[in-house]
Amino acid sequence: MNDPRPQPQYGEYATPEQQRAAIRQPSPEPAPTASVEHPHPPTAPATTVAARPTRLADRIITVALLAYGLVTVVGAIPQLIDFSAFAEDWMRVAGIDGTFTNTAQGRLWGGIGAAVFAGGWLLTAALSWWSLSRRRLTWWIPLVGAIVTFLIASFCLVVPLVGDPGVAAHFGAGG
Repeated sequence: MNDPRPQPQYGEYATPEQQRAAIRQPSPEPAPTASVEHPHPPTAPATTVAARPTRLADRIITVALLAYGLVTVVGAIPQLIDFSAFAEDWMRVAGIDGTFTNTAQGRLWGGIGAAVFAGGWLLTAALSWWSLSRRRLTWWIPLVGAIVTFLIASFCLVVPLVGDPGVAAHFGAGG
């Protein structure tokens, strides 16, 4: 007898009883009666947070990124608080001749930028520790937190810079 159909794969056509026998699992017992007590059938072990891998490298990278971010934020905050000095340095590096004169807006937005840096780092650190405590992959959280914080803080710094007449004139927006 030649059968043109392909041979079934292991267990493909096996009945549940045949599958249990092949993996040496006992068949489920009939429902217990009032006169006879049966132990519960074996159950699969519970999946818990403790069963997840520790991911030591992920923890080290996450903590290192948070530490680097903290050093960066601590270094940036004093510069942003003294925004006029920051703006003068920025203008010199950008090749803009002149003096930063938008000091009132610079003080306001420099303080907002410093608060954004501090708040962004705190939020990133809290999310990272929460994720680490649940043994999830976490290294990406400090990176995304840094990028989002930097973009928001950069907007805060650009506002007083482009509002300065010397910077606006240099880029052709004024005067």
